[in-house]
Amino acid sequence: MNTPKPASRLNLTVLILLAAVAAAAGLWLGNRYLGAPPQPRLTTALLYPEPRALPEFTLAQANGQPLTLADWRGHWSIVYFGYASCPDVCPTTLQTFKAIWADLGRRGLKDKVRIDFISVDPERDSPDVLGRYVAFFSRDFVAATGSDEQLTRITRALGLIYSRTKNADGAIEVDHSGSAVIIDPLGRLRGIFRPPFAAQETADDIAALVAWPEGKGS
Repeated sequence: MNTPKPASRLNLTVLILLAAVAAAAGLWLGNRYLGAPPQPRLTTALLYPEPRALPEFTLAQANGQPLTLADWRGHWSIVYFGYASCPDVCPTTLQTFKAIWADLGRRGLKDKVRIDFISVDPERDSPDVLGRYVAFFSRDFVAATGSDEQLTRITRALGLIYSRTKNADGAIEVDHSGSAVIIDPLGRLRGIFRPPFAAQETADDIAALVAWPEGKGS
């Protein structure tokens, strides 16, 4: 097996950053020039000028149940892709999401929002490992993963990327997009939250989305 060159991880990181910048630029330009409908006053969330339909997909939840596009309907979903052995970004993000979830609970909004953590490291993140990892932050969070074919289908549709490689010592290294995607109650891609995530501002934005008539798709 050929050992990946160090430059390959650098190139993937650059691609992730470029994808995030391109998404943000597209959101800003669309909102400015395409005559998008009025949007809620948001601090950190970036919304697309128009919702984007998503393809049908099937992943596996840690509890043994399938995760499909239908599970993203009927409420707002904040979806983050990472992996359980992530040393820094993923646990930091989930800790922030835990604080956001508590804030939403105080506002009585938990029945209108869900938070999903999807692993892009299915070989190491077995259902038991993934379930225990995510439950450490909140038992309300959905934990899921799937094959690379399944993951690639939905990550591409969401404008996200990820990659797994082995370093010179044979250890698996994972790169993945750092943004959390926003799915509306009709199961459409609405926008993104970009890191770093601020608990108070993110919770405020989610509350604004929940109260936004346009976001209900009615």
